[in-house]
Amino acid sequence: MSNMLKKRLQAGKACVNGWLAIPDGFAAETMAQCGWDSVTVDMQHGVQDYLSMVRCFQAMDKHPITPLVRVPWNEPGIVGKVLDGGAWGVICPMVNTAAEAKALVSYCLYPPKGKRSNGPIRAGAYGEATPYQAMANDEVLVIPMIETQEAIDNIDAILDVPGISGIYIGPSDLGLSLGLKPMLDREEPQILSIYDKLLAATKKRGQFAGLHNGTGSYAAKMVHKGFQLVTIANDAGLMAKAAREAVDLTRKEGGPTAAK
Repeated sequence: MSNMLKKRLQAGKACVNGWLAIPDGFAAETMAQCGWDSVTVDMQHGVQDYLSMVRCFQAMDKHPITPLVRVPWNEPGIVGKVLDGGAWGVICPMVNTAAEAKALVSYCLYPPKGKRSNGPIRAGAYGEATPYQAMANDEVLVIPMIETQEAIDNIDAILDVPGISGIYIGPSDLGLSLGLKPMLDREEPQILSIYDKLLAATKKRGQFAGLHNGTGSYAAKMVHKGFQLVTIANDAGLMAKAAREAVDLTRKEGGPTAAK
């Protein structure tokens, strides 16, 4: 048992992360064989629930990707359950203070470092025969989302909380908090300056920074900027984009009979 994504991040590598909004094992299985380093089940803004998360994990098990979850909120019940279900990392929205970061760590880690309850129903065979509990605290990634001006102002205190692995930036909510349009792949100097500040703060501590991106080209640009965990859209968005492009190309090149 080991977290291959964590090993890659610790080696200084950039990691490409998939994102699952579709609550279906077949969709997850398809995504898992596309070359991602990790795949995240989105339980906040996708239409995933806990059982669909488990089905997605089961479908992805035979592929060399690390399963992550974005939980709906910073509360112990769901954090513990997604870890018990097999997640190797928790991305948590709207962590704005050191106190909230400490709470997240406590939900993710077993005593004495945290308050996570024992019962890893899928993560490890339940009972004394499993090595999971002995190594989980060292392997699980604890990743608060930085999405507000308050979180930016408190970034040093958040990153100094023992157990925090890195951060994940939500560009849309970050923009909203600053009075800007919610969107991905941002180019505003104000936002890029914030990215630089967050990257410097994580690098100083040997932590990583992640970012949600709309396109592969922008994700590659952010890798060059210093981001180590880059997500590209989500499964639903990628499917819709490919479908639109295929339909548009057929109508364009199919002549008058194919045109609408």
